Amino acid sequence: MEPTTRPRIKICCIGSVEEAKQSIRYGASALGLVSEMSNGSSLVSEGLIAQVASMVPPGVSSFLLTSKSDTLAIVAQQRRLGVNAIQICDRLQYGTHGDLRQALPGIAIVQSISITGEESIKEALFIAPHVSALVLNSNDSSETQELGDTEQLHNWEISKRIRELVDVPVFLAGGLTPDNVADAIQTVQPFGVDVCSGVRTQGQLDESKLSQFFSQVYASADSA
Repeated sequence: MEPTTRPRIKICCIGSVEEAKQSIRYGASALGLVSEMSNGSSLVSEGLIAQVASMVPPGVSSFLLTSKSDTLAIVAQQRRLGVNAIQICDRLQYGTHGDLRQALPGIAIVQSISITGEESIKEALFIAPHVSALVLNSNDSSETQELGDTEQLHNWEISKRIRELVDVPVFLAGGLTPDNVADAIQTVQPFGVDVCSGVRTQGQLDESKLSQFFSQVYASADSA
């Protein structure tokens, strides 16, 4: 994929309607809505996810982050909630990305890939032809792995190589903050950047950090 000098901004881990509205006011082109995780816990209710998905304006993507690995379950989840993008956070065990695209026409099918090393490049090249976009995240090795962006950084050079080799948009995630996002953009030149903890304080969206993050992304674009 060609490099992008002014990437889209995806604000993940949206926890309320007000956080969604605030992110959109600042210029977010995508919102990440985290559903039930593999350990059974959930960041927000399905009711809230559906509410946010129904209020986003045209041009803003509502990403459902799902830990489900069965395509039938994923299709049912999308139809309940009405999001316009599905972000699969684990490997599919039953069914294929093609099955999802056939069942959900018009819905973006996005795959998360944990960047662990050279093997991540092979995984990205294998999956890319079958999805709408990739999210390149840091590997979360904790026992209570959560969906969405981790607080850890990864080797951006690997993400850059993936971006150069695949023909679909790439979102860069994993430990991004106002202090490092400009360097990340300069190195990887992704289609989009994906942030959760980097714009939060004690789990709540922090307007000061949010403003700084957007400013750094825009400044990086202006200096390119």
